[in-house]
Amino acid sequence: MYDLFFKKFRERVDLSPEEEIQIKTYLIPKKIRKRQYLLQEGDKCKHIAFVEKGALREYSVEGGTEHIILFALEGWTVADLFSFLTGEPAVYTIDALEDSELVLISKSSHEELLQTQPKYETYMRLLITDAYIALQKRLTSSISLPIEERYKNFVETYPDIVQRVPQHMIASYMGLSPETLSRVRKKMLNQKKNASFH
Repeated sequence: MYDLFFKKFRERVDLSPEEEIQIKTYLIPKKIRKRQYLLQEGDKCKHIAFVEKGALREYSVEGGTEHIILFALEGWTVADLFSFLTGEPAVYTIDALEDSELVLISKSSHEELLQTQPKYETYMRLLITDAYIALQKRLTSSISLPIEERYKNFVETYPDIVQRVPQHMIASYMGLSPETLSRVRKKMLNQKKNASFH
């Protein structure tokens, strides 16, 4: 159940078998079905979830419109970090796009591991740094790049998401209407076709 979690962990930070056993005692396995909630807006985020298998999304709803801020596939971590770290109510909802298997770390386990396992502390620091960098890149591209460029970058960076997530959700993630994204995709397809004829 924890294979991918520890594989990803060891890719970043070397772990001894003893350390792995110690960390494993803090982990909670959880299975959730497609469309089931992991977290609902207004509740407190009590866990960080690592995706062993499946796909989830994190989003907010404003005026009846969904704004997706994150997709999480195998090997990714998902949480409303603000709520998790501060204890404030969550501003985001997290649900499953596919039947999923997760590894959860509770707030108290997280705090204890930070104190007792320097390698866990290092790993978490790297994850949070990566998340911050990804967020900054996304903000920069949404401010400065034309829509076609943004979509092209998205497809190149996250080919798995493009295969597994409905187009209207990708449009929501990019802050576009489904119609706009459809036009962009059609235009790019035509450019590709024209390029292959020359």
